[in-house]
Amino acid sequence: MKDDRLSPFRDAHTDREAAEAIPDTPQTRAPAYRLAFADEEFLCRDELRPVRLQLELLKPQMILDERGIESTVVLFGGARIPEPANKKSARTKTLAELSEYYDVAREFSRLMTAKSMETYGKEYVICTGGGPGVMEAGNRGAMDAGGASIGLNIVLPHEQAPNEYVTPDLCFNFHYFAIRKMHFLMRARAVCVFPGGFGTLDETFESLTLIQTGRMKRVPFLLFGRAFWEKIINWDALAEAGTISDEDLNLFRFVDTAEEAVEIIENFDPEPCRDDLPGR
Repeated sequence: MKDDRLSPFRDAHTDREAAEAIPDTPQTRAPAYRLAFADEEFLCRDELRPVRLQLELLKPQMILDERGIESTVVLFGGARIPEPANKKSARTKTLAELSEYYDVAREFSRLMTAKSMETYGKEYVICTGGGPGVMEAGNRGAMDAGGASIGLNIVLPHEQAPNEYVTPDLCFNFHYFAIRKMHFLMRARAVCVFPGGFGTLDETFESLTLIQTGRMKRVPFLLFGRAFWEKIINWDALAEAGTISDEDLNLFRFVDTAEEAVEIIENFDPEPCRDDLPGR
């Protein structure tokens, strides 16, 4: 991204190039002499964490703004769920059975991307974590429709690398989980959650909490695979215990097919946020 605005001052690129062409002396080799914004060791110091947080927030935001992307459809889901053709290699029988949701995620993303292309790719853009499994299926479905999709990767010791279907110019990499989560939800027109593990559950409950507390507007919040979700979480028990309200069970919907999910998103009529409810 280059700033083409006219300015009477020398730009940062010019000075960085000039600094690299100076004579090699003990003074110019010293870390203190490096331009601060070109000094990786300096930028990685603990004291610079606030700056790095700001940079991780700004870089994707500026690129998405420049691309004119106004809203997204977020897909959360397990990295370990295989494509059906590879389900024999799944480590458990359950993972093999859940492979059907790879195809569901792919078809759902294809349908939503076709809708996105009616807005010239500004609305309903598929956004995933950019990795394998359900995330790959989401980006792949967008490519099937001939559209662009976003991948929000994060640096992990293992497992996480961009899948080949993310639009390269919209493939981002993060150090901070918190900033990555912000970018998932900042433009979210819908949140769609497929079966997954700790990461998926973390993203699910943080997103639900934001909606429950009125910190985020109501959007379609769809849990794909009723049988899976009702087996691993006793939602009714939370309400019966009083740790959530009965009305909180209406913050999400169970779906099993791509077509059902698309219909809900297209016909969504948001209820008031919690702060807007009478008597609150």
